[in-house]
Amino acid sequence: MHSPEIPDTGAAALDAALATVREVTALEPEIALILGSGLGPLADEIEADAVIPYSRIPGMTRSTAPGHAGELYLGTLAGRRVVAMKGRVHLYDGVSAAAIGFPVRLMHALGGASLIVSNACGGMNEIWATGELMLQHDFINATGASALAGPNHDSRGPRFPVMFDCYDGEYRELAVKTARNLGITLREGVYLAISGPAYATRAELRAYRGWGADAIGMSTVHEVTVARHESMRVLGISCITDMALPDSREHVSGDEVVAVAERSGTVFRTLVRALLPEL
Repeated sequence: MHSPEIPDTGAAALDAALATVREVTALEPEIALILGSGLGPLADEIEADAVIPYSRIPGMTRSTAPGHAGELYLGTLAGRRVVAMKGRVHLYDGVSAAAIGFPVRLMHALGGASLIVSNACGGMNEIWATGELMLQHDFINATGASALAGPNHDSRGPRFPVMFDCYDGEYRELAVKTARNLGITLREGVYLAISGPAYATRAELRAYRGWGADAIGMSTVHEVTVARHESMRVLGISCITDMALPDSREHVSGDEVVAVAERSGTVFRTLVRALLPEL
């Protein structure tokens, strides 16, 4: 498979990306959405003013992961102006952590003050079940990389941003209340990210659980870090597509992960549509 070109993610690239989007639409979104593996169909429900392939936007690259279309949507969903990433890029795509965070900077520059980030993940809590949703209340970055490495852009955020309470407390309370009203099971826990693309070993899973992780995946942490650097309010929702338990007899495949995410996507879409008018 041909490796994607490593994109420029500096200030000039951000200006070029913003200009490219503005050539297509003047819509100013209120809320940004990142739709992970198997969760992209929510983008199809947007009353789109524009749909732009990542390949047309400077600084962005398309993911090599299944279930990631690589398109930026701008339009209206549940009465709110939104910008949505239908698919994301990962470290294992061969790009930097800064490149992973670059689309968040673009969505903020377009007007997005809040971010809803989603992903497919492996559940590490034995009492949980495949297909359930988890509200992220903290994260562990075990990727060995930072989206903020390199020169800091003081106009965007501080050199040493605080990551305490990176997920917005009011948004989390609203998500819990909304899920309860809809009869949706919404777990709460800590999301841990590894670089991938290899899944974790049994020994690593035992170690991560000991660290306090409730779910494991290969995304999200760099996007949330950049969002907080940009002072965006963040809500994180994970779809538990498999149980990542060290004593399991076998491990799911990547295709199975996407299939489960697609099946549980209806519940995810119901929750997000109900939340959007309240944010």
